[in-house]
Amino acid sequence: MTAYKPGDPTTINRLYGRAKGKPLRQGQQGLVDRLLPQIAVPAEGAVTAERLFGHDCPLHFEIGFGGGEHMAGRADMLPDHGFIGAEPFLNGVAQALTHVDGDNGTRPPLPNVRIHHGDALEVLQRIPDGSLSFLYLLHPDPWPKARHAKRRMMNDGPVDLFAAKLKPGGEFRFGTDHAIYLRHALMVMRRHTDQFEWLCDKPQDFQKRPGGWPETRYEAKARNVYGHEVWYFRFRKR
Repeated sequence: MTAYKPGDPTTINRLYGRAKGKPLRQGQQGLVDRLLPQIAVPAEGAVTAERLFGHDCPLHFEIGFGGGEHMAGRADMLPDHGFIGAEPFLNGVAQALTHVDGDNGTRPPLPNVRIHHGDALEVLQRIPDGSLSFLYLLHPDPWPKARHAKRRMMNDGPVDLFAAKLKPGGEFRFGTDHAIYLRHALMVMRRHTDQFEWLCDKPQDFQKRPGGWPETRYEAKARNVYGHEVWYFRFRKR
């Protein structure tokens, strides 16, 4: 996660959290070496649908995609849409590449996914304002200690950036199983009601995963192994 300077919502000072875990398996390393360069987000310049996919299309952006299950599921569900995912953790990138590559031949490869191995906000800044149809932040690192609250992705600076990059009527989806982060996120979003409308009429709207929202391994583990409640939030850009 990146911190930002008050008054400058897009300032990137530092990327928090680990970048690599256990050694990659041979097949995963092969995908990182072969496939990632082919579908990597360019290191410089504007990030547009035309540049990434060769044509205009609805554009989705996922911040910290973990193992890529949600991103790949949505991309498979919406083949005419373009998906950008950013993840600093190399092992997550490698896992996502297996989904993009077709899950060991169990289904066709996904041509509509581009990946950035690194800081999401750096890429998000290079997307022209009003370009995104969807933006996803699912189960971000909660940084539960109060002194680390500034490290959370759900803060005023990043949320201002989300609003700038979404087109009017575009959707920001947020999910968490962490009660502290939940309270913090809702507190932040209450300060941005001029930018976002919460799409919620009844408790079931945030207590049950909406249709078209693929489950991730992390989410399944939180619920089935740790017994956590999971919350789902949809906000529309005004």
